[in-house]
Amino acid sequence: MNIIAGLVLAMGVLPNIPAVGKSLEKVAKWLGGFQTIIGIVAIIVGILYFGLQGIVAIVAGLILAMGLLPSIPAIGKDLAKVVKVLGSFQTIIGMVAIVIGIWGLFF
Repeated sequence: MNIIAGLVLAMGVLPNIPAVGKSLEKVAKWLGGFQTIIGIVAIIVGILYFGLQGIVAIVAGLILAMGLLPSIPAIGKDLAKVVKVLGSFQTIIGMVAIVIGIWGLFF
């Protein structure tokens, strides 16, 4: 889940990767159409598998699901403000999510 969320978040720097950058960018743009759904799933997976992988998934999921946050009663508007601040680090969080996701495949 972190790899998928990271691809969407880091879409801006993917073309800079030699050989596979353009292909990854096309995949990330296609996945971007499902951004909110990917964000919700990432949050759920992050809660279920809490740890380093889970924390990264929750943060990435919150950024991806930013459009839905204000509709959550009681905490939605405050949470949306926090996520907007995190959104300014979207590319960095995306790259971290990709690395952590790949690391999680092997360990």
